[in-house]
Order: sequence, then C-alpha cells, then structure tokens
Amino acid sequence: MARAPQDSKTRGVMEVDWPFFGELCRGLALKVWRDYAPDLVVGIANAGVIPGAVIAAILRVDFASVALTRRREGEAPALVSRPSLSPKGHRVLLVDETCDSGDTMRLAASVMREEGATEVRTAVSFRTASFRPDYWALQTPDFIILPWDRWIIQDGELVVRPDYAVALGAAGMTGGAEHQRTDTPTHPRTEAAAKPDKPPRAPAAPKRKAATPKAKRR
Repeated sequence: MARAPQDSKTRGVMEVDWPFFGELCRGLALKVWRDYAPDLVVGIANAGVIPGAVIAAILRVDFASVALTRRREGEAPALVSRPSLSPKGHRVLLVDETCDSGDTMRLAASVMREEGATEVRTAVSFRTASFRPDYWALQTPDFIILPWDRWIIQDGELVVRPDYAVALGAAGMTGGAEHQRTDTPTHPRTEAAAKPDKPPRAPAAPKRKAATPKAKRR
C-alpha cells in the first residue's frame, strides 16, 4: 500500500538496505512463530508482498497476496483484487511493510474474514504510527525507504523514486531530489563485482616425458 507523500516532510528518514531487510524479516518471523501458527501468509500489495513472501518462506507455509489502493490522497482504501489463494478455513497472517492509520490492515482483515478465514492476525516490518498490529519488527516514526523500489525507471533511465528523493533531499541525505543515476555502483561489493576479472591464463600444455630408449635385443 502506498504511503502518504506528505509524511516525508514531517518525519525523519530511514534507509533500509537488503541485509537489514533480511534481519527484520527473520526477527518478525520468529515473533510470529513463538505466538501463532498461521498456515497462510497474505501480503498486502504492493509493499507487503515482498516481506510477506519472505516470512512465508521462513515459516514454511503458503503465500498469497491481496491488492488494495487509495484512489485519492486522504480517501479510504479500496479493494482492488481478492486474495490469490482462498483463506477459507485457514489461520491467516496479514503482512504489510508499514502501517499508519491501520485502515488498510482493517480492510484487508475484513476481506479475509469474509472469505472464510478462521483467524486473522496482522504483522508489519515497521510500526510507524498509532495503529497497533499483532506483530511488528521495529517501531519508528521515520519515513521508510525500501530497497526494492528506491530506483525506478523514468524516461528510460533509472532514477530515485520521486517521493524518496523528496524525503532524502529534505533530510539533507545523499540521493535526494537530484535523481541520481545508477551507472556507477556505490556498494563496495557491487563495485568489486562490477570490475571485470582478468582473463584466466590458458593452462600450460602438459610436459611430455622423454621416451625411454628400448633396449636392443642381442
């Protein structure tokens, strides 16, 4: 579910990289496992699909998605598509990346119950406001920049997503409103991977042993 762009003007900014994202998913999955036994994880598209799929893989249960959207800023969320797998008879864990008002979670939970889920609980990577899900990995008021959609294609070029660029620029952080391109890798491991390896040397031809002269017969 898309976050409100004005949040970036009043909040701090937290940049999430892939290793940190992985740690959050593992920690959140452990919290769920210790208290609940879902047999279906449902990610709320778009932002909740990736963490939902990862948590489902860690818990070794089925994964589905449900799509909701806000047609205009400030409007209540609306259902776009029902879950890709039926939750009927299942204990469902609803996953999103962040939650503010909780309107999206409440609507998604009501859809799961309408579809016949026996129990529905909610989980987010970041609890960012007053709504209290059943499980969360981290609580912060910051505007969250996610690793999988930080860079988007615009006019055929990779640029920083506009709302991320505004938030970064307002916070005086690198990668802000100037929409930097990704032609040059910035991560040390990426730089190392980007450098072409030296061509391997051709293996030396095996040395032939000198032929032993045969003894002459007398």
